[in-house]
Amino acid sequence: MNAYEVRSILLLYRPGTTDAEDPQIAEALALAQRDPELTNWLDAQTARQRALREKFRQITVPAGLMEQIISEHAANQRMFPARQKLRLALALAMLLLLFGVLAVFWFPHRSPDDTLAIYQNQMARVALSPYAMDLTTNDPVPIRAYLAEHHAPADFILPAALQQTTVSGCAVESWQGGKVAMVCFRTGRPLAPGTGSDLWLFVVDRASVKNIDAGTTPHIAKVNRLTTATWVHGDKLYLLGIEGEEPNIKPYL
Repeated sequence: MNAYEVRSILLLYRPGTTDAEDPQIAEALALAQRDPELTNWLDAQTARQRALREKFRQITVPAGLMEQIISEHAANQRMFPARQKLRLALALAMLLLLFGVLAVFWFPHRSPDDTLAIYQNQMARVALSPYAMDLTTNDPVPIRAYLAEHHAPADFILPAALQQTTVSGCAVESWQGGKVAMVCFRTGRPLAPGTGSDLWLFVVDRASVKNIDAGTTPHIAKVNRLTTATWVHGDKLYLLGIEGEEPNIKPYL
């Protein structure tokens, strides 16, 4: 399955439904998660779907519409033989499907690529996917030096509990043309084979993530398999993630 086929299949994917259980869609989702370009496209596509559904929910249903539909349906039941009704239903379904796909592209919307939800999902994918740290060390001093050298945020301020947690390395990630500092920690729990950390901190310039409602108090949320805490300090946005549930992350805040 090539990138074009993946996009064609995922145009019909509706997040939050049973669509992901379809084998073809599940395969396309898995391929998209392994390709950074497809991942970014899918994030934007998913956000457009959500925005479109929200706009549809805001449409006021005309008074008497349900009664009119029921009345016309009853009339059609008497008017059309079974074969004609089946053809009509199939044609209507195809028309609705075509309208939904076209509306995704034609519906006016603001680009969602800089929203907090997409940033959280993208960083969670980085943490949960196989990755290699750019620098492996348990000394925080060279970590800050490396991040500064590669133009990623390096003057971040860690919570007191996190300062006492063992670092294992760092990496520099990309976001909206800027740099994200990824600092990896070890909590002391057993690590999965081939992994070097089980707690991740992402720091990015606050201005690069628009329309955020994060404050100085960490906001805890579930993102994929990660429990995340998001907060703002000065001109930076912090995202801390750990696998598991809320009690796993609280000792580090």
